[in-house]
Amino acid sequence: MAGNVNHDYHILEPDIWPLVGSISAVTFTSGLVLNMHPDTFGTSGGIVMWAGLAGLIATFFMWFKNIVVEAQQGDHTPVVQLHMRYGMILFIASEVMFFVGWFWSFFDFALFPAPLSVTDAGTAAQVTANAFLGDNTATGGTLVPQGMEVLDAFSLPLLNTLILLCSGTTVTWAHHALIHGDRDGLKKGLWATIALGALFSAIQAYEYSIAPFNFGQNTYSSAFYMATGFHGFHVLIGTIFLAVCLFRAYKGHFTPRQHFGFEAAAWYWHFVDVVWLFLFIAVYVWGGWGSPVH
Repeated sequence: MAGNVNHDYHILEPDIWPLVGSISAVTFTSGLVLNMHPDTFGTSGGIVMWAGLAGLIATFFMWFKNIVVEAQQGDHTPVVQLHMRYGMILFIASEVMFFVGWFWSFFDFALFPAPLSVTDAGTAAQVTANAFLGDNTATGGTLVPQGMEVLDAFSLPLLNTLILLCSGTTVTWAHHALIHGDRDGLKKGLWATIALGALFSAIQAYEYSIAPFNFGQNTYSSAFYMATGFHGFHVLIGTIFLAVCLFRAYKGHFTPRQHFGFEAAAWYWHFVDVVWLFLFIAVYVWGGWGSPVH
């Protein structure tokens, strides 16, 4: 009688992977720092970084594998699913604040442009003084330096916007198909969403290859690549997330009443869609407005 479960909560078994993940995360970030100082640490930084990354990938695979097993065993009761939803909401909220930081920096650079090049304004002290006084000689007083070309917002970026909007409809189609017991519709919707996500990433990579500016060239180029690059990384993660859901769908996982794994992936994908809309409007359209188009 003492071993009978009389509650709706899931008591987890002891697991080594949270510890492995924590150690791997510290190892990976430490390796990144060491890798930034090759003159001091040589190639050891790269070795530490890749070792940490390998540990993180192994943790992701094994930990999520355990979660899938728990779901299939019926451990994810309605109460457990509710708390998982709370966790996913908090995770997406943290991601929102992550992108708020990049938008904040972009608008700061746009509204208060400052000199970047010491050679254009003299010594470092003069650069600081000129920026404080509002003398933006290095950028011409604008976010995009005078004469610098930008990408046409209504070319590839607009196409990628339409692709992501379409992918939002296909993942919603897959979700509704699952709710109504249409597993064929679930698979087709997921296939379409994954294909659109891969197409978006391919176009983004091509756009980077033809961009008329490089990362670190000025504040505009740095903010552009950081904001759009991290978004592209999230699209890649979301595509993998959906590919795992597709694999599970073929394995017979998910039911109309229990499919939080897919629901979390759909939430994440919609979040990626919304972030791109803000990026398209703020970075591509507003940020490059009035500058010569490449």
